[in-house]
Amino acid sequence: MTTSTRLTQSDLNRDLTWGNAIAQPAQEFAPTELKLVEGKIPTGLRGSLYRNGPARLERGGQPIGHWFDGDGAILGVHFTDAGATGVYRYVQTAGYAAEEKAGKLLYGGYGMTTPGPIWQSFGKGLKNVANTSVLALPDRLLALWEGGQPHALDLRSLETLGLDDLDRLSSNSANGLPYSAHPKRDPNTGDIFNFGLTYGKDATLHVYRSDRTGKIQQQNAIKLDGLPMIHDFVLAGNYLVFFIPPVRLNPFPLLANLKSYSDALEWQPQKGTQILVIDRHSLEVVSRGETGPWYQWHFGNGYADVDGSLVVDLARYDDFYPTNQYLREVATGKTSTQAKGTLWQIRLNPLSGKIVTMQQAIDRNVEFPSVNPHQVGQPTRYTYLSVRRSNTDIAKELFNSIGRFDYHTGTLTEADLGEHCYPMEPIYALDPENLDRGWIITVVYDSKAHSSSVWVFDSDRLDDRPVCILSLPSVIPFGFHGTWRSA
Repeated sequence: MTTSTRLTQSDLNRDLTWGNAIAQPAQEFAPTELKLVEGKIPTGLRGSLYRNGPARLERGGQPIGHWFDGDGAILGVHFTDAGATGVYRYVQTAGYAAEEKAGKLLYGGYGMTTPGPIWQSFGKGLKNVANTSVLALPDRLLALWEGGQPHALDLRSLETLGLDDLDRLSSNSANGLPYSAHPKRDPNTGDIFNFGLTYGKDATLHVYRSDRTGKIQQQNAIKLDGLPMIHDFVLAGNYLVFFIPPVRLNPFPLLANLKSYSDALEWQPQKGTQILVIDRHSLEVVSRGETGPWYQWHFGNGYADVDGSLVVDLARYDDFYPTNQYLREVATGKTSTQAKGTLWQIRLNPLSGKIVTMQQAIDRNVEFPSVNPHQVGQPTRYTYLSVRRSNTDIAKELFNSIGRFDYHTGTLTEADLGEHCYPMEPIYALDPENLDRGWIITVVYDSKAHSSSVWVFDSDRLDDRPVCILSLPSVIPFGFHGTWRSA
């Protein structure tokens, strides 16, 4: 098990900030019965919550270069008739094992160059940190990182089983094709759609369709213009939609190990945002379009309206540089850059790739939009989000609330977690007896108590007290994405 130095009470008295959650490498814990500190576990809540995120932000006293570079660790919380059990383990990637043995950083990452002399960096590549998201399959859990193949883990113990090529990724490329961190699962067919991006003279977008077991059944390779960065996409009815922001990689300083991948990315707003619409059945391009520049990390959902147009919602930024810089600063425990993302809804014609309408849904700082998984790719009324409270200094604070935006009424319902509490992305857990409702689960760090806990809300009553709170054995650093797997 990984150990760390715990913060002293005097440390906490000096600085009750969110930065204490990542001040030390996270401590793993074996399967542990979780103590119920408020409410009771709902009768229908049976299954597993999985969350992924960077858990070690230094090695041998040397800090990593960007929040995206931390070694991934998975939290699993299993809800059964007997109660709830939690387990937390680092993903045992080859890079993690090598650096654990060496006691120092050995690899480059998204925001850091490869340590050591320049001649040692050639051919080394970036470390697969397996820290971004998870995909729960019937017989295993995948830890996802968009620059490489997923790692398979045991669903209960979270033991790392090794790299998983989904029967196709390794056979189609000498180094193995990447499998991104934002797959979309069709709730009706069980099909899983995802993509990977490879670079040559221009970029190639590899689009995949897998069956419910994760095995890739179909794929296509689509040439793109230049070397863009693509983080997410959306399933909307019969289409996959990519909005490609005007961010382009300058490969030369990266190849020479003079700049990290992050520092080699250039914001080129004159190129505009490119729109790529793909038929979900054939995986062939239907249309390409272009509109004004913006940047987005994440989409909420997409669907086909009755008039044939596609409706897509996303967390939109005016510029790439501020949000990327802010995320770099998160790894230090203190931020100073203002990067405001707001919820937007876009309507487009899939056959022409042209925007029909585009408007901001709400002028609040939000991220990590998500929906009821039973409604992915279909019309939906509600989007769940991470939110900053209205009186928050967005340059210095992390998200300190979660909310539900209602597109019918235009209202945002917010949870009140109290002072010093910082929730992660809200995860929707389906009620198997009523697929139109469920529970919202988040992991909350309390900077005053220096502790983490699992909060469960009724999906329709976020502004009420949680239906239950479960304490966790150790602090869980802020992470990126998670999922719910019903029993």
